[in-house]
Amino acid sequence: MTSSSDRSQAVDVQEPKTYEVRTYGCQMNVHDSERLSGLLEGAGYVRAPEGSDGDADVVVFNTCAVRENADNRLYGNLGRLAPMKTKRPGMQIAVGGCLAQKDRDTIVKKAPWVDVVFGTHNIGKLPVLLERARVQEEAQVEIAESLEAFPSTLPTRRESAYAAWVSISVGCNNTCTFCIVPALRGKEKDRRTGDILAEIEALVGEGVSEITLLGQNVNAYGSDIGDREAFSKLLRACGQIEGLERVRFTSPHPRDFTDDVIAAMAETPNVMPQLHMPLQSGSDPVLKAMRRSYRQDRYLGIIEKVRAAIPHAAITTDIIVGFPGETEEDFEQTMHVAREARFSAAFTFQYSKRPGTPAATMENQVPKEVVQARYERLVALQEQISWDENKKQVGRTLELMVAEGEGRKDGATHRLSGRAPDNRLVHFTKPDQEVRPGDVVTVEVTYAAPHHLLAEGAVLDVRRTRAGDAWEKRNTAEAPKPAGVMLGLPKIGAPEPLPVATGSGCGCD
Repeated sequence: MTSSSDRSQAVDVQEPKTYEVRTYGCQMNVHDSERLSGLLEGAGYVRAPEGSDGDADVVVFNTCAVRENADNRLYGNLGRLAPMKTKRPGMQIAVGGCLAQKDRDTIVKKAPWVDVVFGTHNIGKLPVLLERARVQEEAQVEIAESLEAFPSTLPTRRESAYAAWVSISVGCNNTCTFCIVPALRGKEKDRRTGDILAEIEALVGEGVSEITLLGQNVNAYGSDIGDREAFSKLLRACGQIEGLERVRFTSPHPRDFTDDVIAAMAETPNVMPQLHMPLQSGSDPVLKAMRRSYRQDRYLGIIEKVRAAIPHAAITTDIIVGFPGETEEDFEQTMHVAREARFSAAFTFQYSKRPGTPAATMENQVPKEVVQARYERLVALQEQISWDENKKQVGRTLELMVAEGEGRKDGATHRLSGRAPDNRLVHFTKPDQEVRPGDVVTVEVTYAAPHHLLAEGAVLDVRRTRAGDAWEKRNTAEAPKPAGVMLGLPKIGAPEPLPVATGSGCGCD
């Protein structure tokens, strides 16, 4: 029999609330989702188990507005959650990101079961808005018109223990006619260099050995603080941080790609020999219609300078096929640039209208079947170029940073996967000794495919690293986690090339 004193000491222990974040779009959104996860965990939520598929107490959609069908995709996903919410008392749904910034009250009107709508400038308010919606029992819509605080001040739940994004700016000052991002993210705002370096040093102290500098137009860094060479100075300063082995950045704009940046890349040992520089089109008339401030000669001139300074650099790009008014001659100029530039990989997109952009209302929209045919021709060309460029890697000895989850067939093939300094994906034979994500191995490339390399011989060397220690510590302390990102973009580094896509890229790069 239980005494009254026993009953008085009984405690009603409640399970912590779970959350799930679903991410769409660019690298900026991926990094924002890491912050959203950090905010929720700071508020006491725990991440839902892998495969929960909406079966969480809070489901957050971090949306993208750059696809023509972005809203249909969102409302379809929200519709699938409606019956789940009915059966799960207390469940909350939040929508943030670029589409939320654009559509505002429309989301709640179309999906009245949504609890919170927040924009790109006030992601830090999510926990407060969720609590307010719970208490007031009505939807909370809060869209800030300008940045309230630089988001890097927010807590972050990073997806990787050994590699990290570091935002150096937000917003964009360009006016590309196909892009709505500047209207949603606002004008460019740069972080203080000291704050950026302090964040990087703190990350390295936690075991991170690779960082990717992130900005909507990353090499325009300094325009907000009046220093045209600020980006190259930042790259060189990264080279002075002890323990930081790899530095990457995405995505630069050809307009702002100056000689001092090329020199900093070539002369700073931990800045990797990799460049992702969007082309969008090889045709001067189309570039003008896109309001891109460079022309074919300028773009190819940058490629030539980069290759002269960094001979082994891998150069990747974004290309839009079928922009309004694109003729067969215009398209052939894009094919010409692809042949001349010898990209190691390309994101190739079919143009689709983005509501709210000037291009959406332009005359001479290219018929879908023409766009499809051109897209297939460009993909075939780039596939061959990628393969040819990868074949040049056979016989080379490379240092790979061991990656987590990038080799989908590694279990069946008894291989591991890693990234070369130029960010090529390499699958290698699993050595006898333990190798952890974040560790570094030395291998010899024996085979090339269009989108990856193989190192089928024995691993030549294994270097255990602090990054590997950080990965081991994290995975010992917590259960396996889902990726939480629903896109073909990279976890860290350059994306997998040539996705089958019908959009026209992200951002105004």
